[in-house]
Amino acid sequence: MENRRGVFSVDLEYPNRLLFISANEPIYEYSPDYAVAPGETLGEVIESLSMTQKELAKRTGLTEQTIIRILKGIQPITFETANKLEMVTGVPARMWNNLEMQYREQLSKIKQIKELEQGIDWLHGIPTNELISRGKIPSENSKASLVQETLKFYGVSSVEAWNDIWCDPKVAARRSDCFETQSGPASAWIRLGELQSQQIECLPFSEEHFKKALQVIRTLTAKDPEVFIGEMRKICAESGVALALVRELKKVPWNGASKWLSLNKAMILLNLRGKGEDIFWFSFFHEAYHILHGEKKRLYIAEKNGIDEEEQKADRFAADILIPEKYNTQIVGFTTKKEILALAKSLDISPGIVAGRYRHLTGKWTFFKDVTRTFDWAEDK
Repeated sequence: MENRRGVFSVDLEYPNRLLFISANEPIYEYSPDYAVAPGETLGEVIESLSMTQKELAKRTGLTEQTIIRILKGIQPITFETANKLEMVTGVPARMWNNLEMQYREQLSKIKQIKELEQGIDWLHGIPTNELISRGKIPSENSKASLVQETLKFYGVSSVEAWNDIWCDPKVAARRSDCFETQSGPASAWIRLGELQSQQIECLPFSEEHFKKALQVIRTLTAKDPEVFIGEMRKICAESGVALALVRELKKVPWNGASKWLSLNKAMILLNLRGKGEDIFWFSFFHEAYHILHGEKKRLYIAEKNGIDEEEQKADRFAADILIPEKYNTQIVGFTTKKEILALAKSLDISPGIVAGRYRHLTGKWTFFKDVTRTFDWAEDK
């Protein structure tokens, strides 16, 4: 079929599909919102052969009722029936099989689209625009297609399955009010970390190796991100931990999270909320505690002002690794930058972390800010 812009061509392998061919543009596939039963083609064929339904039944050895159901699209054309139709009509069995496959496939697509359309309201809570801008899901013309691509991003087949994973406390094992009020952005950030972690090859987890790794990683705090990120990730992977660095999302007030991806692989997920190096390093060691001492079925989230006992233990663990508690009295008494730098050098740690400890202990949040570096990276690492 021709029009003023190009030609519509029928694909013989897939008769239910039309391809629009333009002289100036590439080929576009058109998928109709209806399904044509192969029985319609069969009806046209036997009519061209001047054959009745009753005669076709006798020639194929099928019952007349079976022929009627096939013509109406109620009963599928089996491989055996296709072979019989080829012998009787001369139309290759391959064509009947293709027609049947395309018909059932199209029926399934139509049903799926209707189901996806029921999930459009669910999209309102998901940060799809941000996920599109980050290249994690494609931009789609229809809302139903956007629902489908978003479900693919989460690795689920339906909104109901998404709810089972992210909104059921027994399954999600979460401990954060953010999931109650902002489950879309919260789940999206965690999922971004999971997808990034899946691409990181790790050796099987070893508690002994990871404990040693933490001491080595502590010595990296004075280096620049361009240096320590690669080393840090490599050291973690050799201990069975995937380190994911994902930019923060709006409405998700977390600095970090951790969970087990499998029995032998854990994930530590960090962002740069607050941008301060002291917050970044504290968040890492906080999550490391959960990997060493936490439950394997639980998702741990680092939030400010956490009252959970395990979170408090993780805070103490992180603080002691970075700067042992015995130095707190000395730090509180600091009055000059020189004192900050001297202690940092003796502890083999970044001065910004010492300055951060000073602000935390004294509540003087503007003091020694010039000592603490700020990190910033535009893309997920």
